[in-house]
Amino acid sequence: MKKALILAAMAMSAAAFSTQAETVRFGIDGNYPPFAKQGADGKLQGFDVDIAYALCTAMKATCEIVPQDWDGLIPALNANKFDAILSSMSITDERKKAVDFSNKYYNTPSRMIAKAGTTVDQAAFKGKKIGVLRASTQEKFAKDFWGKSGATVVSYGKAPEGFLDLKSGRIDGMFVDSVVGETDFLKSAQGKGFAFVGPEYSDSKYFGYGAGIAVKKGNTALRERLNQAIAQIRKDGSYKKVQDKYFNFNVYGN
Repeated sequence: MKKALILAAMAMSAAAFSTQAETVRFGIDGNYPPFAKQGADGKLQGFDVDIAYALCTAMKATCEIVPQDWDGLIPALNANKFDAILSSMSITDERKKAVDFSNKYYNTPSRMIAKAGTTVDQAAFKGKKIGVLRASTQEKFAKDFWGKSGATVVSYGKAPEGFLDLKSGRIDGMFVDSVVGETDFLKSAQGKGFAFVGPEYSDSKYFGYGAGIAVKKGNTALRERLNQAIAQIRKDGSYKKVQDKYFNFNVYGN
């Protein structure tokens, strides 16, 4: 009996150690400030990174951030390079065919950036060039909305590359997440003379239902743990603490 109790205690200790030692690996594109960028120390930093660490704290897990360019995120997830994608990925019906998603952890609209005063209706960019992030929801929308009216949609592997071309006049507009456009371009010196033009775009057919955390198809256990962790950090104030570090508005949305 005594031996059985000792063995049971050892098993419980081993289980507790295993839980504490668990590592959750998040794939993040580091070219998307303020959500993620490379810091002076070479490590990624930003809203997505801080949310990842907050979620790991809630799950009592060790957090590992794995840098990965945007268009390689889903292939890398399916190749087991990391356990989940936490990189401002919109929850769309098309992406649900390839991955499973957590509940949203934020929701912001997309907007066009061009020279101040530019007209932005469907026909306004006929014969002109619009930049987008490759494999993004903005790319699909731009091709359907402006591309079918004669615009050329130019896809970039990294959003900053598009902003450089916009500034130099190689493209006429850059269609991006509004927060990224404001933080990474309009608020910078190179954004002088440019502005958001036209309305906010948030059609769920293209832009989904907010940004979620992607896991491999069928990984229900991790998805549900992430859902519980999102709810927990929203409730205990950890989410607001991270949000207020980067934004002066409710980035979670309605």
